[in-house]
Order: sequence, then C-alpha cells, then structure tokens
Amino acid sequence: MRNVTLNNGVEMPILGFGVYQIPPEQTEQAVSEALAAGYRLLDTAAAYGNEEAVGRAIRNSGIPREELFVTTKLWVQDAPAQENTRRAFETSLTKLGLDYLDLYLMHQPYGDVYGQWRALEDLTRESRAKAIGVANFHADRLVDLIVNNDVVPAVNQIETHPFFQRTADQELMRVHGVQIQSWGGFAEGRNNLFTHPLLSEIAEKHGKSVAQVVLRWLTQRDVVAIPKSVRAKRMAENIDVFDFELTDDQMAAIATLDTGASLFFDHRDPEMVTWLAKRRLDA
Repeated sequence: MRNVTLNNGVEMPILGFGVYQIPPEQTEQAVSEALAAGYRLLDTAAAYGNEEAVGRAIRNSGIPREELFVTTKLWVQDAPAQENTRRAFETSLTKLGLDYLDLYLMHQPYGDVYGQWRALEDLTRESRAKAIGVANFHADRLVDLIVNNDVVPAVNQIETHPFFQRTADQELMRVHGVQIQSWGGFAEGRNNLFTHPLLSEIAEKHGKSVAQVVLRWLTQRDVVAIPKSVRAKRMAENIDVFDFELTDDQMAAIATLDTGASLFFDHRDPEMVTWLAKRRLDA
C-alpha cells in the first residue's frame, strides 16, 4: 500500500474502503471483509448511519488501532455551530468506539462553516483528530476557508472520476497543500463506465478489470480513492492495483473522457444547497 503525507505530516493510505450507501445491517460484514482483504483506510460519515457497524468491525478485527486510518464526517450543525460540532464529534467517536479519529471532515460547505471549522481546529490541537479537512468544497470556498482560518484543511474529498477529473481543482489544492480525495471514483457505473471501450481496451492490455484501471488511474494521479463494495471478491480485486502502471499515452487517453461536469449534482445549485443545508441528523 502506498501512503500520501498530509500537510501536517500524518500519513494516509492512498487507497481505502468507503461505506457510503451500504445499509447498516450489511456494513459490519463488509468492513470486516475489507479489513481481511488488507484495507486499512476506512471512510464513513455521520450522515451514512453506519458508524456503529464500522466500529464493531474494527473492534472484532483484532487489528491494532494504530494500524488503521479512520475517517468520518461532520454534518451541517445548528447554531451555535462551534458547540454543536464538538457534540457531533463526540457522538461519532462514541458510535465508532474510538478514542480519536485519524481524519475528521466537514461534509458540506454549508451553514456556519467558520464556527464548525474553529471547532475542528480545536479538536486537532487537542489530538482528538489527527487531521481535519473538508468535503465537497469548490475552489472558491476552499480558498476562502484557508485564508480566513489558522489551519489549512489536510484533505478535500470531492467527486472525482474519469468523466469529471478535477485537474484544475487538484492543482489548486497542490498549491495550498491540500490532498485531493475522490468520492464516486467509479461514477456509480454511469456513462457505462465498466464497459467503456477505451477503459476496457486499456484493461485488456494489462490483464486487469476496468475498475482496477480506474483505481490505478486515480492513485497514479496521487488521488486518494475509497472504492465501495459488498462483495469480498471485488474488494480483493480493487486493492490489487499496485503491480502495474498506466503508460503516459494511456493516462492521456483517459484524460480525453473528462466532461468537466458532475454526473450527480452541483453543490452550487440553489435547490440542492437548500435541501442539504436544511437536513439535520438526530445525533
């Protein structure tokens, strides 16, 4: 497994296991199988509703805590945001059954992001979270957060896949010392990703699957990826991407697939902003 070094010196695996949209009743088994396959980066969120199941899998794995890299995410908090952010953090930590987080992300760029971020800064100063970051922040929001606060986000987790490659975003993050992380790396199969002629041709040349080519493409770009699966065979396949390398020509060919637009939704769309910002969790 390759690691990336975050802007505060913390090392993070470049390939991990995500649990978005895995039902809580299936999550414990899925995470247990992922850990058995060799994954050490686990990515969940308060909004996913499966933190407790992730925590059970961690406890039952017998893997020393220091060998794992656990991420969860803060949902939009009611005012006072700074106080409620700490409450939400403690709730997530209790559900996971952990003493600290390796990475705590602000899940959405809405609400009192500065109050939320100040609370995250306090958590990292107290070593309750080894690193803090954000998700779904476009370039302007990310730079605004950076220039108006003390701690630069270590990570920005954003939609990144062959059809929405985020190269300009990645370069901006590189300049500011922020690690790009992909969600939706397989585009949830949209645009016929798994049977795409170009990706299939490259996969055949390497004796790999299209999924492995996509993950290799991401990691070769130094993008942290967190593929999801509930099948042990696919988990093992997804982590087996470090024994081949895409050529410059193949990387250039994949670059031509970029549409420059989301395949899901725009975090700047007023209706989506309203829906996400008004959603509240019970925690």
